Amino acid sequence: MDSITLDEIKDKLDFFHKMYDAVRLIDPLHKIVLDFRNTSMFPTDEICYCYWGNNKICDNCISIRSYNEDRSLVKMEKNLNAVLLVTAIPITNVGQPAVLELFKNVTDTMFIGEGDYNKSEMLTQYVREINDAIVKDPLSSLYNRRYIDERLPADIVKSALTHKPLSVCFIDIDNFKAINDSYGHEAGDLAIKTVSEIILRTVGCENTWAARYGGDEFLICFNGIKEEEAQLIMERIQKEAENIPLSAKDESIKLTLSFGIRTMDETPVTAKEMIRDADKKMYTAKKRSYKLKHERRRSV
Repeated sequence: MDSITLDEIKDKLDFFHKMYDAVRLIDPLHKIVLDFRNTSMFPTDEICYCYWGNNKICDNCISIRSYNEDRSLVKMEKNLNAVLLVTAIPITNVGQPAVLELFKNVTDTMFIGEGDYNKSEMLTQYVREINDAIVKDPLSSLYNRRYIDERLPADIVKSALTHKPLSVCFIDIDNFKAINDSYGHEAGDLAIKTVSEIILRTVGCENTWAARYGGDEFLICFNGIKEEEAQLIMERIQKEAENIPLSAKDESIKLTLSFGIRTMDETPVTAKEMIRDADKKMYTAKKRSYKLKHERRRSV
């Protein structure tokens, strides 16, 4: 089934409980569990990802993807005690985001590869690798564009509900095309990897995450951080990148970065608006930097 209605859930609830180890309704955007009574849903105080015991939003959240794409999806996930097969089915004809989640314990019934099937280590490793493959960019080891599309809206909702600031930074490697054209794509890949490593070292705290937006562009989400603090962090990243020369074809390449920051304080804005505004500020900074460099050359 690609979707389900509240009436169908009521009719099939006994069947779902026989087939699965756990059944629940959630609001994937607000990350809360919903209570179902008399064909109506009510929000609870239970956070959906607390089920997994790690107290953080799942990297590979299929429920938000199921809601966004309006289709049923399946993944494997591990909680503290077991590996579970999770099915997410969007609920239609309701006035709020809602998804039905069905959990099946497959720790001792699903086998992957070779090894001791009495243990779950192999299956656990497989779950970790497959989930990383879905949300991680293989070149940079940062999150990918899909992760941005699914995680940033949830962080914006959380920021609005908790009245805490949220800052989004859009980053671009200067003259990246020239690096590729002059030194080859291996040099371009090395530049992306180097910047990614710097970002990971600098923003490794729990409330901050970083992703490769595409090409030589990156995005960092700072939860609970105002623009001034985000600016200082980005200046450290910018300075470190400039102090790490890359070697290609027996030449040294100096990396420079441009960035723009958009902060949401009290008035909620969409993920699309935040990225667009940060991108505009990044290009303004890039033009300003280029103008200053050009003026310095003329004055020498």
